[in-house]
Amino acid sequence: MRYRPLGPSGLLVSELCLGTMTFGGSEGMWGQIGQLRQDDADGLVKTAVDAGINFIDTANVYAGGESERILGQSLRNLGIARDEVVIATKVLGPMGEGINQRGASRYHIMEQCKQSLERLQLDHIDLYQIHGFDPMTPISETLEALTTLVQHGHVRYIGLSNWAAWQVMKAVGIAEARKLAPILSLQAYYTIAGRDLEREVVPMLRDTGMGLMVWSPLAGGLLSGKYDRDGKGSDGRRANFDFPPVEKDRAHDAIDAMRPMAEKRDASVAQIALAWLLHQEVVTSVIVGAKRKDQLTDNIAATEITLDAEELETLDKVSALPAEYPGWMLERQGGYRQR
Repeated sequence: MRYRPLGPSGLLVSELCLGTMTFGGSEGMWGQIGQLRQDDADGLVKTAVDAGINFIDTANVYAGGESERILGQSLRNLGIARDEVVIATKVLGPMGEGINQRGASRYHIMEQCKQSLERLQLDHIDLYQIHGFDPMTPISETLEALTTLVQHGHVRYIGLSNWAAWQVMKAVGIAEARKLAPILSLQAYYTIAGRDLEREVVPMLRDTGMGLMVWSPLAGGLLSGKYDRDGKGSDGRRANFDFPPVEKDRAHDAIDAMRPMAEKRDASVAQIALAWLLHQEVVTSVIVGAKRKDQLTDNIAATEITLDAEELETLDKVSALPAEYPGWMLERQGGYRQR
């Protein structure tokens, strides 16, 4: 297990991050994603920590707060020292029926941070992330609320999730101009089956030095290699919850290219898909979630796979995005000015 700085900070996080979206679901969307109870969650957390994972991600909205509660109890049940793990959680989604029980307002952020700390049984959150963009709340209000939490010691670092590049840059500008807490990371969807992030967000991350946490690195299970082109062949999560959206033909072309790479290593297609992400310089940590210990163990083994230059080139070509404006024009006009 390797460790990387989280954005422009001295905080080191493991290249894999344990995701806890499978903890605590009972019905509806959360039940489809995962219904792990305390004992099973304890087993996954122990497996992750024993493998060297020091980074764990959750969110207040996962299973209506149950994911946070189970994670907090796991840390206690396993006797994991607070300074051995980096705990990340998120805020934005609805946590009740009230009109102010959602969003990125100061009101909601301050209240939800307090509730997350209670559920996690912690005195501080290491990385507090805004789970998505709130078009109603001024970015400055959101950033000032997060800065207050940092100043009060309830939060160590702040990040964003699912924001467009222009929104992130606007927030960075506001934070710098007003001397607010810096934004260390962005959590976003990125896979070999969905490289849309490379159009605008990846260049922004490279420019700012911000860290990237990748969610759903196996495209909701599609990149496990267990599904055929018509979606059949597995009763996994994707069969019941077809998310995130994927350009299926391009994804299966990538799977077809990864399969022989996996076979020659006696590895899984999922491991090759994760290894591809770990080879991308912009990636800080890849969030892996699981319902079973064997799934998590398989994912962790991806850290031992090295793809050679020829394999990376093959995967790059088969999964490449179609050219779009202004990207193709920027490349054409800027080619003779590259550093």
